[in-house]
Amino acid sequence: MDGNYFSIFMEILGSLALLIYGMKVMSEALQKMAGSQLRHILGAMTSNRFTGMLTGTFITCAVQSSSATTVMTVSFVNAGLLTLAQAISVIMGANIGTTLTAWIMSLGFKVDLTMAIFPAFLIGIILIYTKKSRYIGDFLFGIAFLFFSLVLLSDAGKELDLAHNSGAIDFFSSFDTSSHVSIFIFLLIGTVITCLVQSSAAVMAITILLCSTGVLPIYLGIALVMGENIGTTATANLAALGANTQARRAALAHLVFNVFGVIWVLFMFYPFVNMVCSLVGYNPSGIGYSEAEKAAILPIVLAAFHTCFNVTNTFVLIWFIPLIEKVVCWIIKPSANVDEDDFRLRFIQGGIMKTPELSVLEAQKEVLSFAERIHRMFGMVRELLGEQDDDKFMKTYDRIEKYENISDNMEIEIAKYLDHVSNAHLSDDTKGKIRAMLRQIAEIESIGDSCNNLARTIKRRKTGKEDFTEQQYECIHQMFELVDDALNEMNTLLKGYKENLDPARSFNIENEINNYRNQLRTQNINDINNHAYTYAVGTMYMDIIQECEKLGDYVVNVVESRMGVKQDEV
Repeated sequence: MDGNYFSIFMEILGSLALLIYGMKVMSEALQKMAGSQLRHILGAMTSNRFTGMLTGTFITCAVQSSSATTVMTVSFVNAGLLTLAQAISVIMGANIGTTLTAWIMSLGFKVDLTMAIFPAFLIGIILIYTKKSRYIGDFLFGIAFLFFSLVLLSDAGKELDLAHNSGAIDFFSSFDTSSHVSIFIFLLIGTVITCLVQSSAAVMAITILLCSTGVLPIYLGIALVMGENIGTTATANLAALGANTQARRAALAHLVFNVFGVIWVLFMFYPFVNMVCSLVGYNPSGIGYSEAEKAAILPIVLAAFHTCFNVTNTFVLIWFIPLIEKVVCWIIKPSANVDEDDFRLRFIQGGIMKTPELSVLEAQKEVLSFAERIHRMFGMVRELLGEQDDDKFMKTYDRIEKYENISDNMEIEIAKYLDHVSNAHLSDDTKGKIRAMLRQIAEIESIGDSCNNLARTIKRRKTGKEDFTEQQYECIHQMFELVDDALNEMNTLLKGYKENLDPARSFNIENEINNYRNQLRTQNINDINNHAYTYAVGTMYMDIIQECEKLGDYVVNVVESRMGVKQDEV
């Protein structure tokens, strides 16, 4: 008999693994089908706390993963696209949206979906091999795995026959369901298990399995469900560990929201649970129900409680978003000023539950951060040209060299991250974005090289005995101004939505840089022939002008990659 129990136990573990995998495949397929629209909605529809809450609900229902929504929200806060208050309202909505998963799972336990599962697998595999509909195929495969795992769990539960297992009955009977201590113990168990497996769906499945067999009293089952609500916040908090202060506050707000909800429900636990049970027509004592009736109605009770708890909690706390914001700001103090000269990635974090779509969003923000850092580096080159004090000159020059090392490291780290993302199953659109970003970071790093070359030439002039003429300085400043305009325009194009941008201005600036370089080259030859300055000074002067022209070419390469259009096509 022990061998039989071991076999059933392994079947349950395998079924849970299948359930988690099915949820993951289904969620990622839905995100790929929705594409960037979900990110646009999240960015646009959060003007107040109620639209933010509805947005969070809608997106979580659409992607079937509250963790994906909260991680996406934390990423948006980290990128500065959402305020903390907006993020809290979205996270509240995500908690409501995730209740749909509980209803889907209760349906899987209540209705035998075996006849629908295998046709879904068949249709799914056919669609996966068609280019246009492969994400629908992925979705069908994911949801078929989900329901198949529920069927296997239900069958394993029947094989265990816990309702007639004296050991299991005695164990759960040893807990007094009328005691808040027992409720609190099971709340902690639900929290810990959900933190460990990183899937509230898997813990919900086990809870439904135990309750539907009649061995786990409904009060203790509901305590596990409350624990799942706290445990599921671990995902966003882990994802925010490497993020900025506001993003960590947004993740903490998710925890505060759920903990506060659990606390007030604990104070009125039995009346609240009895009210939910009466809504679905169930007597929480369980007396007078057959095993078949319990198996049919208890999954509905758990799903109904999950919904009532999250909807009520959101309705109560949505009015206190400013207070929650103050609490998390008080708990997580602003970070000490981090030296912007230190190397760090601001938006790319460790791969906690990241889908390719979310990863690409973070990488795009990191590329923009890289470009802005290089723009600051060019600003230092401009300072260097006019610096007269030797100590300040060397301090600025050393800083430029440090930025050059940082740019090399940033290119490598972003490329590694994109390479890691490219190992996943990607949409054509995402593949194209990754290719474009790999080209962008290579060109941005080349801009850093050009800035470093400019600084070296300026240092060479500084250590030499001769200086540029006033007219040469004016021409260099004019060229620097054009390059600065080009960098400004490049960052603007990296920042906005591609559909709303026009690369023509960048290409016009590049033409101006080329024409001005040609003009100065001709003028330089004439000035040297007329002995306006020495050949050595003219060479250093033209080195700076030529390097600026090369820098402008790198900028145009970034723009072309970002916009997907070449200069001669505009």
